Amino acid sequence: MLVLHDPLNRDEPPKGAVLSIGNFDGVHVGHQAVLRHVVERARALGATAAAMTLEPHPVKVLHPDRAPRLLTTLHQRLQLIARTGIDVTLVLPFTTTLSRMPAGEFIRSVLVERLEVREVYIGRNFRFGADRGGDVDLLVDAGAELGFAAAAAPIVEVAGGVVSSTRVREAVGEGSVGEAWRMLGRAPFVDGAVSLGKRFGRKLGFPTLNIEVENELTPAVGVYVTAVCLPSFGRWFPSVTNVGVRPTIYTNSGVTVESHLLDFTADVYRERVRLCFLERLRDERLFPSPSHLMAQIRRDVAATRAWFVAHPLASLELVVPQ
Repeated sequence: MLVLHDPLNRDEPPKGAVLSIGNFDGVHVGHQAVLRHVVERARALGATAAAMTLEPHPVKVLHPDRAPRLLTTLHQRLQLIARTGIDVTLVLPFTTTLSRMPAGEFIRSVLVERLEVREVYIGRNFRFGADRGGDVDLLVDAGAELGFAAAAAPIVEVAGGVVSSTRVREAVGEGSVGEAWRMLGRAPFVDGAVSLGKRFGRKLGFPTLNIEVENELTPAVGVYVTAVCLPSFGRWFPSVTNVGVRPTIYTNSGVTVESHLLDFTADVYRERVRLCFLERLRDERLFPSPSHLMAQIRRDVAATRAWFVAHPLASLELVVPQ
């Protein structure tokens, strides 16, 4: 997939594309549905299938105190968009200047004059232009006047509710990674480099990878069944991960992400890894002593092994990092 980071100025975007516009945080099943529809329409018309995503998220620019913690980094978002078959993604730099452009001007100057779009699809709740004045109805009316087709993206429901990035963020933030998995159509993941920890897990007999997570949002504090992808080994490893402050060992500690890989002892310090969250095992809690903590870790490892017997790694939808 071609990525253009300055499609309004320096980069030359494709003309006559079938386009979807959105923030696409998480690239959940609703996003995937509209992006695959864009691909189908583009193939039928012999056109380019394109997506336009905003970077940074508009709320980060306009109301930084209210900005959501995002599910995906830009790099992850682009990888997930590419998986739908999109030919080119236009990363539109979101600025205060752009935020003041009226919706009608955005349609005319960007979509029509700059891109010469053939068809455009956006979410029913997506808003664009100054004061969020543009919506799908305005886009449809403008298209009828200016010579392109427009429509609302299909609504996708999971577990009786409309899928949205907000709903997925809430599930992840609560530690409901199974619910997030259903809405994402894949296991939720984070990326990060392995850092040098205090090696207390090794002293307990359960060495861990201390992962410096790049993502803004991680699952709630707790213990999870996970899988770790080590690029140097070219494969996934079953693991159990603690997200938390390790209250039995430390006081006033910040939240860390530590993964114990089953039957793995190699040193992968500084390697960048991907960590997929598969199921929540339990809350993090304070134990009376390190020996009580060790006993619980043994139970967590046993539960993780049992989970992978029932759900072999090869059968899971895990997105390999790129």
